[in-house]
Amino acid sequence: MERCRGGDCPAAVAKLNSGWVVMGERQVFPGYCLLLPDPVVDQLNALESAARSQFLSDMALIGDALLASTAAVRINYAIFGNLEPALHAHVFPRYADEPQAIRTGHPWTADWNLAAVYSNAEHGELKSRIAAHLERLSVSL
Repeated sequence: MERCRGGDCPAAVAKLNSGWVVMGERQVFPGYCLLLPDPVVDQLNALESAARSQFLSDMALIGDALLASTAAVRINYAIFGNLEPALHAHVFPRYADEPQAIRTGHPWTADWNLAAVYSNAEHGELKSRIAAHLERLSVSL
């Protein structure tokens, strides 16, 4: 979180009302993002009602931006927090051309070790498109 605040996080896409949008460390599906609340809380239920609504709204806004900036046909959303007890939402664009073996499964059925590691050189253009859509969508609210 400190790296995002300090402008030193290459994967940071945008700051939204509830927190930071960052590209996933492993781009298992091109455009995979996370929403990290700022300030950090341990779970969704730790947020007051308005902050909780804002977090969930921002999560859906990321999905809108992914639909607008990729060839995704749907968006998968996930909030767990079992392994890392800090609230974060996974936002996965899903594509029609995914291999049959993972097309109908949850994102953890994919082999994450084979996924590209996020880099600005490889994913920076996509990150910029997502950021532009987030800015446009945020202004229109």
